[in-house]
Amino acid sequence: MKFSVFVHMERYNNNQLYIDLYNDFIDLCKIADKGGMHTIWTGEHHCMDFTIAPNPFVSIADLANKLNNVRLGTGTIVAPFWNPIKLAEEAAITDIVTSGRLELGVARGAYSYEYDRLIPGMDALEAGERLREIVPVIRGLWNGNYSHNGKFYKFPKSTSIPKPLQSNGPPIWIAARDPSSHEFAINNNCNVQVTPLSQGYEEVITLMNRFIDAKKKFNLHSNLKIMLLQHTYVSNNQKELDEAAQKFSKFYAYFNAWFKNEKPINQGQIKRMSFEEIEAIPNCSPKILKNNLAIGTSKEIIELIKKYEDLGFDEFSYWIDSGINFEAKKNSLLTFINEVMPSFN
Repeated sequence: MKFSVFVHMERYNNNQLYIDLYNDFIDLCKIADKGGMHTIWTGEHHCMDFTIAPNPFVSIADLANKLNNVRLGTGTIVAPFWNPIKLAEEAAITDIVTSGRLELGVARGAYSYEYDRLIPGMDALEAGERLREIVPVIRGLWNGNYSHNGKFYKFPKSTSIPKPLQSNGPPIWIAARDPSSHEFAINNNCNVQVTPLSQGYEEVITLMNRFIDAKKKFNLHSNLKIMLLQHTYVSNNQKELDEAAQKFSKFYAYFNAWFKNEKPINQGQIKRMSFEEIEAIPNCSPKILKNNLAIGTSKEIIELIKKYEDLGFDEFSYWIDSGINFEAKKNSLLTFINEVMPSFN
């Protein structure tokens, strides 16, 4: 079992300065590197303070010059927002800058709010089609002298300049939920990232079974990996755990609001929700999330992750974005590194 952290800048009020949030982001990444985590994942989002991540390649290139050992992953690139030539080349130069430490996670994206601004008229179905077209194109461009005549992208013989440092290019990860996404990943020699979001252990089992079924169908004996991404908070203080559950409740309420794209947005901030609105959202109560997420004492989190390990997961990614303040995030991450990880490594 490998351990990683999934982290972004996040801004919840206008009093927070972006430079301060950037420094907090760097500090958390330094803790992960020093603590022996395998990978830092950071993704792509646009026009929203909820997740500040316009280009993960820029963040990763910056981290590569500050961190010594940890691998650096895009968690995830929203592939439909990229021309495949530009994506292949930026990934390649980032792989060189990081001395071959890049992991390339790609996804179709989740927010119609972002679709409306970057590719007006595109829906989730089209975004999925674009993703499926782009992935093999990236590898073709890394190999070189590749031409393409697809539904969404067309270009004559081209080569990614530069080519990646890693042999055959950085490992590619597909963010997957439905069975067809798992099958696409396995059939295209890609690792898989999954998240149960606010759902619990049964959803984790379902996601693993879809991965296993896809391997049985296409490549049972492959060495492709599956990573579980889950919101995590570790403390041996019950009051802190209760406060964390409250914060996660608010996080998922706003996550749902961004996803539905129904509330007004002003200066990248979504309209504030009342306590009653948050309470009315199904499956977002602190009590439910305390049960469904990785919120608990060191001992409880060790027991939970051992269950994930028994299911066959190769990597557990600590999702730290939560609206929790920096000091509490730092303390939880340090507790995870010092008290949870040693039980596995």
